[in-house]
Amino acid sequence: MPESEHINDPVIEVEGLSKNFGSLAVLDEVSLTFPHKRITAILGKSGSGKSVLMKNIIGILEPDNGKIKINGTDIVPLPEKQRRKYRLQLGYLFQDSALFDSMTVEENIAFPLVEVLHMRDREAIRRIVKEKLDWVQLPGIEKKLPEELSGGMRKRVALARSLAGEPEVLLFDEPTTGLDPVLEESINNLIQRVNRELGMTCIIITHDIVGSFQLADKIAFLDEGSIQVAGTPEDVANVGHPVLQKFLENAFTAAHKTMDDMEML
Repeated sequence: MPESEHINDPVIEVEGLSKNFGSLAVLDEVSLTFPHKRITAILGKSGSGKSVLMKNIIGILEPDNGKIKINGTDIVPLPEKQRRKYRLQLGYLFQDSALFDSMTVEENIAFPLVEVLHMRDREAIRRIVKEKLDWVQLPGIEKKLPEELSGGMRKRVALARSLAGEPEVLLFDEPTTGLDPVLEESINNLIQRVNRELGMTCIIITHDIVGSFQLADKIAFLDEGSIQVAGTPEDVANVGHPVLQKFLENAFTAAHKTMDDMEML
């Protein structure tokens, strides 16, 4: 399906991307663009290759074939030092938050500033940490350890850490997994704030079908290693792809059941 004409100006372009693990082809010539300062959600069943696609974009994995362009430059053939420079424009929020248990909240948020950006001004680092914690609405918790935080709070601290380096693009790996519906909504609201208030391009891989249709400007459906459908939420909902339609029906049925169950409590 062709992408809608008004979705343009890509900050990241994936072209013909393939990734195999032995004889298993996980990504098969995936092509997808991510529009500047918009929210793109990538949907797909478990094992469809969503996380593998994201890990290729941020450099945890290397593609077997294809291009990954950041602001027009294909970074795949570049030397590693140059690729790292481009990837500094990308922030990444891990599914499990990936906070360091032995570090305080302040030390966790400061980690990329010190280790990646090589900042040495302690006062400037403390100022950035405070600013990001205030922004995610968790002021004054700098000295707490991750074990003292709820799941939702850990997600917010991880987001503050991702924001500390002021990336141009922020990638979210299953940001609402394991959260109750109220916390799901709060995290989705935060993603929307990141996009609207900070002007960042956001890329989300998610099982939260209902939330993604409310949140995203663009949706892509990944199945059997390739992009089957991509476009606006309205386009994707109406395209009539059989696997996607079944996927959506199951998700919306489950969401309605959850809402009914909550109303009965």
